[in-house]
Amino acid sequence: MLTDRAFAELLLTLSVVLASAKLGGHLAARVKQPAVLGELAVGILLGNLSLAGVPWFDGMKSDMAVDMLARLGVVLLLFQVGLESTVAQMMKVGASAFLVGTLGVIGPFVLGWGVGAWLLPDASIYAHVFLGATLTATSVGITARVLKDIGRADTDEGRIILGAAVIDDVQGLVILAVVSGILAAANQGSTLSYTGIGVVILKASAFLVGAIALGMHLSPRVFALASRLNASGVLIAVGLSFCFVLAWLADLIGLAPIVGAFAAGLVLERVHVRDFTARGDRELEELIEPIASFLVPVFFVVMGLRTDLRAFVDPSALGLAAALTVAAIVGKQMCAFGVLGAGLNRLAVGIGMIPRGEVGLIFANLGMTLTVAGRPVVSQAVFSAIVVMVVVTTVVTPPALKWAFQRARLG
Repeated sequence: MLTDRAFAELLLTLSVVLASAKLGGHLAARVKQPAVLGELAVGILLGNLSLAGVPWFDGMKSDMAVDMLARLGVVLLLFQVGLESTVAQMMKVGASAFLVGTLGVIGPFVLGWGVGAWLLPDASIYAHVFLGATLTATSVGITARVLKDIGRADTDEGRIILGAAVIDDVQGLVILAVVSGILAAANQGSTLSYTGIGVVILKASAFLVGAIALGMHLSPRVFALASRLNASGVLIAVGLSFCFVLAWLADLIGLAPIVGAFAAGLVLERVHVRDFTARGDRELEELIEPIASFLVPVFFVVMGLRTDLRAFVDPSALGLAAALTVAAIVGKQMCAFGVLGAGLNRLAVGIGMIPRGEVGLIFANLGMTLTVAGRPVVSQAVFSAIVVMVVVTTVVTPPALKWAFQRARLG
């Protein structure tokens, strides 16, 4: 049980984390970068102050209470990502978005696996596969922010990029489920057969499809019934309960809880909560935002805290970071082959799919928690290299995407 002293220390830790996160986000915005980069950078700074003889923040890295809040932040983040899209939007994105999203998963996965096999020959094949998985998903949030900032969100290319980003997020989550299943089997001393892999894929796909279908059928009735309750905060309570139940169900069948959280957000559409909004309540996205703004930065700062800069004393770690970054960028350029139709800016589509952002960090963090024969699948050096890849792909995308659109206009 958490003692009064431990609870007080947790409060102090949270005050430092939140203040630092907001300062980092502000500084990142000043240089026209996503706030997530500032939060991550602040975490890296705090986590490595011990190199300068200031070990005050080292305890945060392994604090179980902070870790729990960070995990809750991840669940809310994927719930938010799901809320930003709807099933109807995913159905309307068209053949181009589907092909772009699929190629955007295959290319980075193969290249990431190859980089792992090349530069980490002593690591297990599971580590190589997981490296490939961490490169698959595109950050929908960062991509949407960049397109909006440069005024290209409503173009054909913008719609293809956003639709494909959502699709390869879903496919990336399915890959994550498959890889997690393989690792779980390996940790028990067995191997996952092709049949077993098929079962995991079927399980993940069935969960996503089933959760979405059942949720679309039940959620309007559940929220209509809840709207009869004469109490404040009913919508946010029911929305979060829906998210947490699906996250729990995902874990129950062997999938990552974030899969369930994403499905919950995807299911909930504005029409489902119209009884609440009709009486003056705010939209669910607006109600979630204050809670997410508290918990989500905790995740990013903690990810930064766990990045050990001493890992880069080893030139091989820097080499891995550079190779992963190249694989992440080049792999997404395969997306251009999926763009159907004449006159579309294929280069812009490929560049728009580059940023990994929060999704890559989520995958990397999960890799540190998964073990095979008692050893983490993702080592500290590999985790640090992945963080560098996330930072670089996120930083280079805004100017590169702006250049790609300007180049097409001038041409």
